[in-house]
Amino acid sequence: MRTESFGPLRVHLTGGTDREGGGSGPLVVLLHGFGAPGTDLVGLWRVLRAPRGVRFAFPEAPIDLGPAYAGGRAWWRIDVAALERALQRGELRDLSRSEPEGLAEARRALIAALDAMLAALQVPVGRLVLGGFSQGAMLSLDVALRTAIPMAGLCLMSGTFLCEHEWRPRMPARAGLPVVLSHGRQDPLLPFALAERLRDALHDAGLDVRFVPFHGVHEIPPIVLDEVGRLLEGVLG
Repeated sequence: MRTESFGPLRVHLTGGTDREGGGSGPLVVLLHGFGAPGTDLVGLWRVLRAPRGVRFAFPEAPIDLGPAYAGGRAWWRIDVAALERALQRGELRDLSRSEPEGLAEARRALIAALDAMLAALQVPVGRLVLGGFSQGAMLSLDVALRTAIPMAGLCLMSGTFLCEHEWRPRMPARAGLPVVLSHGRQDPLLPFALAERLRDALHDAGLDVRFVPFHGVHEIPPIVLDEVGRLLEGVLG
């Protein structure tokens, strides 16, 4: 693994011809979730099935959450106290009508980093797969819907439906794009029902959605890694 700066973000690079992002192959960019360190998902490149020569990039979110999170980072801040109150009351957290404060800044940072990576690493046009876990999944979909960056696929693991009024009208522009969308049926943080609604919206807009429900919570189980690997083999092979 090597670490470089692309635009405003630090990025960990693996895979490729030298296990450090070398070569001229396709690029898979995976974004970690809220409160995780920037290296949280790096180990996935060793277990995901991907064609030979595929490179992996793991950007670090720009916000350092401080000692309370032991090095954890965030793409945007969340109201943790409000989240805890909602969990205690067993309330369904429907975030689809809101656009989180800080999402726009995170989007700009990621777009700048992607532009820099695609150019510096000489990624073939359309040979990019973008995705992430939780907050990283939300940001990945937001960037896919608000840009025309050529993509081969999306991997959305345990995210949720945000700013529906903005996302829905933009979805048809990505018709045909292969998507893996996964979610745990017992997820206490982001409702399973909202993942189903997001699945239906993407499907109705013409995206090629492979929905992966699983019996579990807010996590990435082996069944999800299998489907992500299948997508990578299919679109990057």
